Amino acid sequence: MTYQFTHSMCYFAKNYFALKIIFLGTPDFAVESLKAIVDAGLNVVAVVTAPDKPAGRGMHLQQSPVKKIAIEKNIPVLQPVKLKDENFIAELKSYEADLQVVIAFRMLPLAVWNMPKLGTINLHASLLPDYRGAAPINRAIMNGEMETGVCTFFLKHEIDTGDLVMQKKVPIGKYMNAGELHDILMNTGAELIVETLRKIESGSYQTIPQGNNSNKFAPKIFTADCKINWNDKGETIYNTIRGLSPYPAAFTELDGKILKIYNADFIHTSDHKEQIGNYITDGKTYLHFMCANGIIDLKEIQLAGKKRMMVEEMLRGYRKEN
Repeated sequence: MTYQFTHSMCYFAKNYFALKIIFLGTPDFAVESLKAIVDAGLNVVAVVTAPDKPAGRGMHLQQSPVKKIAIEKNIPVLQPVKLKDENFIAELKSYEADLQVVIAFRMLPLAVWNMPKLGTINLHASLLPDYRGAAPINRAIMNGEMETGVCTFFLKHEIDTGDLVMQKKVPIGKYMNAGELHDILMNTGAELIVETLRKIESGSYQTIPQGNNSNKFAPKIFTADCKINWNDKGETIYNTIRGLSPYPAAFTELDGKILKIYNADFIHTSDHKEQIGNYITDGKTYLHFMCANGIIDLKEIQLAGKKRMMVEEMLRGYRKEN
């Protein structure tokens, strides 16, 4: 379902599809939106993305996913190292954009986001004001939410606080992980950004202030967030595993080695007498860790120095070192 808001803002282009748009983004999450905008016939005059970076065994320079699509679509690409660089600012101004669209990009300085006459639109993977911050997809699942979504809003100085334009809600399945939710929101967001741009271009859009009535935040994920605390309740541990899968992945230790966990089940029970944090296994089919109110049944894991695999496969070749 699509929601519209009040507090009217209007702009009428001289000709439909005449709105000049600059797109700013880097990772896969932004790619579908860029493709959808271009395929809808909207006028993207330039793309701004991260500089090429060395990667892989040969450390060859790699283009960002967004750059690859921009080249494919014959759109000029800007790759500033510093967003406050005077030459970059001048080049950006030369395109005389009416509007900018930013998706999964760096924080923009005032001189960039305030440049176009209509401002800059951002697509965010939550239902703002809930889950402002860098990791809204992970944090929503880690907190056990059953619903999230995507929204579009105009940037202003404070991060993720600008006036809302549109939003779409998305349910979070009980077994869904962050990677699966990422792909759903990526595609839903691509649809929403096109709807938003069409409304802005036609002048038939409205906005509403977000307010600051949320206590749900989405700070960046750090290593400490990924380490499982077996004293937590099983529901919390299960949601943490889902919310960090497939990347960066929750982890624990198995006989002194780091063990990443990508998939697991929670078995609620008060019958086990094992110490919290200990594990039990038959060496063939299961690997169970004890938590505060039950058992975490590991399904898909990766032991340090090994490939990602199912628990049964790992156990067949696992030998505990004395």
